[in-house]
Amino acid sequence: MRFSYGRVPQRVYWEVTRACDLACRHCRADATPSPHPLELNTGEALRLLEQLAAADPSPHVVLTGGDPLKRADLFTLIAAGRDLGLHISVSPSATPLMTPAVIGQLKEAGVEAISLSLDGSTAEKHDAFRGVPGTFERTLEAGRVAAAVDLPVQVNTLVAEETVDDLAALYRLSAELGAARWSLFFLVGVGRGTVLSPVSPDACEGIMRWAAGLPAGRPVVTTTEAPHYRRVVAERGRRAGAGPGHAAGIRDGNGIMFITHTGDVTPAGFLPIAVDSVRRRNPLEVYREADIFRRLRDPDRFGGRCGRCDYRSECGGSRARAYAATGDPLAEDPLCRYEPAENPA
Repeated sequence: MRFSYGRVPQRVYWEVTRACDLACRHCRADATPSPHPLELNTGEALRLLEQLAAADPSPHVVLTGGDPLKRADLFTLIAAGRDLGLHISVSPSATPLMTPAVIGQLKEAGVEAISLSLDGSTAEKHDAFRGVPGTFERTLEAGRVAAAVDLPVQVNTLVAEETVDDLAALYRLSAELGAARWSLFFLVGVGRGTVLSPVSPDACEGIMRWAAGLPAGRPVVTTTEAPHYRRVVAERGRRAGAGPGHAAGIRDGNGIMFITHTGDVTPAGFLPIAVDSVRRRNPLEVYREADIFRRLRDPDRFGGRCGRCDYRSECGGSRARAYAATGDPLAEDPLCRYEPAENPA
């Protein structure tokens, strides 16, 4: 089957804690200031890293949260992961914990990239999303420091009705920061994100066509929970002769696995179906063998337009959005307006 990642995940997103000192309006994790009493302890965390490193090839591990900087043992985990040969990235929050010295430590520890969130092109707009004054300036300073120490940055931006008119300015700001990537996070109604408004399918198509027409180079534009961007890029011919495009086929449960702060294994951070726990079972076995992961890797089983789409292997739609909208992770992604061919290949 084309673009099926059945043996090992390409990326593992590990929510090392749900503790965070921000109060973001769209937080997937419903983060709180204090860690959960049942979050994985250091010994359990080190064992998890050993299990992930046993994969061949080993996945890229993204330490996310909450705020990873709220874990006292974060640098112990990074060092252990790097010693095991894992590629490690970190998604810190823009709080006083994210100092220039800490960013330098992340670089020295072998972290390959960090992600920073920008959801408004001004302090007024961005800080309103984050719920804490000063996060905008702190994020910009972190981006500048990361550039100075040659630590690649991915800028994450929420795409919702509340941000759509600001996207062009946010792209320019990301480029000015020297970001390696600009990832457009298309809203999925989970966690606190249920209080925000998703864009319409027509608006989504327009945003993607605009993004696909941005200048090549840095930042590279990618999407999260909107894999139909691959179809838009392919239709423009920007990938002519270069295959199906960036990360073809990778989506929730297919190339991606998410591990919660308490060790639950799910297909993705925005697809909160707890399949098993790393406290009971090797997560790589869960990824390979669990029924939900197997079904998510088979786009021929998807419902509606997604299941008959000629781009179903390369794209497959957002399984998280399908689940949030219908309760069925195999259903049609309601954000895509594409009408597939009558007889898809």
